Amino acid sequence: MTIAPMTAKLPNVRPAADSPAYYSPSGNECSLFERAWARRLPLLLKGPTGCGKTRFVSHMAAKLGLPLSTVSCHDDLAAADLTGRYLLMGGDTVWVDGPLTRAVREGGICYLDEIVEARKDVAVVLHPLTDDRRILPLERTGEQLVAPASFILVVSYNPGYQNLLKSLKPSTRQRFVAIEFDFLPKAEEIAVVSAESGLAEGQVAPLVELARRIRALKGHDLEEGASTRLLVYCATLIDAGVPAREAVLAAMIEPLTDEPDVKAALVELADSLIR
Repeated sequence: MTIAPMTAKLPNVRPAADSPAYYSPSGNECSLFERAWARRLPLLLKGPTGCGKTRFVSHMAAKLGLPLSTVSCHDDLAAADLTGRYLLMGGDTVWVDGPLTRAVREGGICYLDEIVEARKDVAVVLHPLTDDRRILPLERTGEQLVAPASFILVVSYNPGYQNLLKSLKPSTRQRFVAIEFDFLPKAEEIAVVSAESGLAEGQVAPLVELARRIRALKGHDLEEGASTRLLVYCATLIDAGVPAREAVLAAMIEPLTDEPDVKAALVELADSLIR
């Protein structure tokens, strides 16, 4: 039997990318991230879907020159998916590090997106990494890894999706420094969408106003409002020559609802703002 850690790509894991084309700070989040990383404090990012949490982490990884592993959490994500497991390879049983273990061994950022979606045993694995011990015990290999100074654990979630079955326990929340995110002020969001899509700010402005009106309906007729990401998609389609009404329908209305009455109301709202 071979018991040797090796690097392997696992599902839902993305390596660090180049610095995002555009990131507009909404407050002191960049400075806070840098200081938390320097002092070895874990971070919790809270905010609605598509408001820029993942973009922010990618931006900070590039700014600090740190490798980044991003894991998109889901209902079936177990602790072993993060720490690693034994696999049969060429007749040998080989230990394969998961993304969390690799990040602890090598340093850098391990980002767990939508942490509340993961199974409950994940939180147990994270606890010793989020206090003064900063260790990752690997029971199957008998190792106890100590996180290097360059390592930081970052998790995120959308408070709007919390319910009795899926919530972050207070005992877990209080292990993190938290940063709250929201959508940018109107002028800044216009600038971001314009920079990302190439569409002139004058054409972007009514799209942003439409998104803000749609967000006001969240919790009433819609489960979620229009994200900045959807705005960028919509503006990109328009910049590519798609008529504005078609782009709005495809990128800002259809992704939000399947209800005919709600869809019709959103189309009417869009027609009143976008010509």
